[in-house]
Amino acid sequence: MKDLFPIDWKQFAFLLSLSCLVLSGFAKNAEKKTPVISEAKSILFLGDSLTAGYGVADGDSFVDLFKEKIKSNEKLKHLKVINGAVSGSTTASCSQRLKWQLKSKLNVVFIALGANDGLRGLPVKESKKNLEDCIKMAKKSKVEVLMAGMLLPKNYGEKYRKEFSQMYSELVKKYKVKFYPFLLKDVGGVSNLNQADGIHPNEKGHKIIFKNIYPFLEGSL
Repeated sequence: MKDLFPIDWKQFAFLLSLSCLVLSGFAKNAEKKTPVISEAKSILFLGDSLTAGYGVADGDSFVDLFKEKIKSNEKLKHLKVINGAVSGSTTASCSQRLKWQLKSKLNVVFIALGANDGLRGLPVKESKKNLEDCIKMAKKSKVEVLMAGMLLPKNYGEKYRKEFSQMYSELVKKYKVKFYPFLLKDVGGVSNLNQADGIHPNEKGHKIIFKNIYPFLEGSL
């Protein structure tokens, strides 16, 4: 008895191969269209007691206020904020601390160091080299650098104060980093905005630092 529908096996094999190729193409296209979820950006605040929030309650430092503020910022709400500040630290610790933090994914570093160098009268040449090494390490690791400067009281002498201030401007110009000239703008030297030591900002002082520096940070990220 003859088959009512005779099979051409060569044609069948061809059609089967063709269907496999089509299905494979669909699979590849599906893979290409699968959305890739990128990791959230992170910023490291690398500073001293001024950035650590020495003497104020948790949540009241300018870094904590920044962290809270960005929760309602559509652009920055997924930003991971790391406060790596250590009270009493000088620029000498900058590179080592950054190196340790680079073990994790890091996109931006905000360097706010130099205050203790200046208050102790350390050689500007050494402080500058420390900051320069830190900047170079960050850039080598493809980490964007933001930096805050510091100004010294008049009793440190005009020559030293000028050299100290130029240290920041020269580094900023050489390495083209985004710069916030004075971390303690509108706060430094104002008695009712600082603690009894006259150096560390109180809660009100940190609010002003945050208010002043937020536009700079938001515009840089």
